[in-house]
Formats: sequence, C-alpha cells, structure tokens
Amino acid sequence: MRKFLLCLIGMGNLWSCSDGDLQIETIDFDSVTPQSCDTPVTTSTTILFKIDDDESLILDLQSGVLDNGVVGDTITTESSIPSQSSLTYRIFSEGISTSYFCDDIPPATPSVVEEIQAQDGLVIIETLADMDTVNFVHTISLSGISFVNDAGERITNLTVGEFGEVSTAVPAEN
Repeated sequence: MRKFLLCLIGMGNLWSCSDGDLQIETIDFDSVTPQSCDTPVTTSTTILFKIDDDESLILDLQSGVLDNGVVGDTITTESSIPSQSSLTYRIFSEGISTSYFCDDIPPATPSVVEEIQAQDGLVIIETLADMDTVNFVHTISLSGISFVNDAGERITNLTVGEFGEVSTAVPAEN
C-alpha cells in the first residue's frame, strides 16, 4: 500500500508541473525613461519605447497626437488603444539596446520570446511649453490598459500608468 501511495504522489507531481509556458506576473516600466529613434523627438514621432533588460514596452502613437499647441496653453490630447494607437509588451531571449529598434536592418538576435498587444486602454498626453528650455514637454499617461496573452489570460498587475515625458522643440518664429 505504501508503494502505491508513493507512486500516486509521484505521478501527481508530474501532472502538476508547469508545461513551460511563460508566466508574466507583472509589467512594470514606470522607472524606465521613454526613448525614440528620432533625435530630437518631433511632433511627427510616432514610436516611443522603453527597454528594461530583456523586456520592452512599445507605444505606437496615432499620427499627430504629439501636438505642440500654443505657447502659454496646456493642451490635453487622447488616443484610444487599439483603434488609434497601440501598446505592445515584448520579452526577448536576452537583453536588448536602442539599436534593436533604431538600426535600419533589425538584428537577428535576440529573438522575441513573447509579444502581447494591449487590447484596451487610453493614451493621454498633456502638453505644456517650457520656455526655460524652449521646448514643449509632453507628459504621456496610460489609463485602463488591458493586456491579454495568447492563452486568453488577462495580465492585471500592471505598473504602466505613467509612460513618461518627451520634449519637442518650440518652432522658431519667422
């Protein structure tokens, strides 16, 4: 009887083991600064990304959503996900750098291990002129972001509320 119980427990352990699927418990990029391949960032910039070793968060903005507005005014623009802008979370086989996104020919390695598109949410951009630096500062926030993986599991532990700030130059007066 004892051998039977040990065998049953051993078999139970085999069936309860992970099948190797990735388990994403949290997406946290609040402490990471947004980057762009455009230097400096302009109002026509649409791709911003954050890199945290072997993970990235890619924000593909709707065209024209970075609006400089009028000096002295604060403007707020919004863009819905996924119909106007998109937000993608990627896990890579190893750490990546800015060149992964900015090289003319993307490198063959590292490879993308998992990619998850946000299914819902809102990009909110508050723009204010900073006359000390002669720039417009765009503070980008994310609201109601919902990621759903290929297995249909919703990732709920998100720390992606503040995407960050980018600056664009105040146009020169003619």
